[in-house]
Amino acid sequence: MFNLKDLSKAIKQVAEEKALDPKKVLEVVESAIAAAYKREYGKRGEIIKAKLDTKTGELEFWQIKAVVDESTVRFVDEGAAPEGGEPRPAETGREEEGLLPRYNPERHITLEEAKKAKKDATVGEEISFTLEGHEDFGRIAAQAAKQSIFQKLRESERESILKEWHDKEGQVVSGLVQRFERGHVYVDLGRAFGVMFANESIPGEHYRIGERLRFLVLAVQEDTRLPGIILSRSHPKFVSKLFELEVPEVAEGAVEIKAIAREPGSRTKLAVASNVEGVDPVGALVGQRGTRVMAVNNELGNEKIDIAEWSDDPEKLIANSLSPAKVASVEALPRREARVYVPEDQLSLAIGRSGQNVRLAAKLTGWKIDVRSQARPEESQEGGVASSGELEKMDAADESD
Repeated sequence: MFNLKDLSKAIKQVAEEKALDPKKVLEVVESAIAAAYKREYGKRGEIIKAKLDTKTGELEFWQIKAVVDESTVRFVDEGAAPEGGEPRPAETGREEEGLLPRYNPERHITLEEAKKAKKDATVGEEISFTLEGHEDFGRIAAQAAKQSIFQKLRESERESILKEWHDKEGQVVSGLVQRFERGHVYVDLGRAFGVMFANESIPGEHYRIGERLRFLVLAVQEDTRLPGIILSRSHPKFVSKLFELEVPEVAEGAVEIKAIAREPGSRTKLAVASNVEGVDPVGALVGQRGTRVMAVNNELGNEKIDIAEWSDDPEKLIANSLSPAKVASVEALPRREARVYVPEDQLSLAIGRSGQNVRLAAKLTGWKIDVRSQARPEESQEGGVASSGELEKMDAADESD
């Protein structure tokens, strides 16, 4: 049985706890009460509405009927039979395709009858009829209403969370590691929970329950029972967003991160450019005594970060991308390929361990890079050739033609 006088307090409390609009919560409660009334006292097909006065606790009920005529519904005589057929049942449970809906006295009212209640009634209008008030709905109906309220409140909360988190896609958020399941990390984000799948975590990084970390909001899925907030720490954009938080010049647009290439947990390369004269883009990201890059580095678990200056000149950009190695010269070749010559003592640094440095430089620039010794220009180096993913796709497309 409903305690109507306490409902207004409960509505206010639920609205505050769930961060929902009190009017939305009230609508949910009224809808559930109307459903309970219909279950106990109404008839199948009726449309019943309820109105709760939160100040007095009083309830009002009314039935809604749509005004119809021969142009909007079919009027069928009970027991009438179509030509050559058996008598038509009073209710078929479904409408035949291409036919108007059947007249239902529980939800329809003819124009002639409607004008008795309202003189200026028109077809298509909805007429309301006051129903007798009842407060004692019975145990089963009350339980059904309670379940309906909880279900609809969960749906409202989910919609509210989805709306809030859609605006945070592509942003960095902070959360507490809550639990682990099959390699996936579940994170408490406050009003919502997020999941970082195993392939979105940084390789080699270990997480502890209760640990607070930053995550990139990769996507918000709507086709799940609960808000599916997908998080990542391995995505390249996570690094650029961390710099945006640490470097005011990036947040303000004075410095722009033009390209980024990353091998999570190991190394990241960024190419940056200045949009304001007199601002050193590399220096802005490094910070005084390296404080800014160190803050990002610590968040990434000591992942190495190379910051190179962007250039619209491909040869200069390629030379910069191989930092910290010093490049002697760059020779641009057709099909976005380049041959890079470095001093002998810079060769291993330019190529990197297992070819990582030249591999990231290729991804950063979008060029195929071939690193060679300045002293042995005709000799190809092991691990010294790398292609960008885009270039590999172009080659595959050419081969298929």
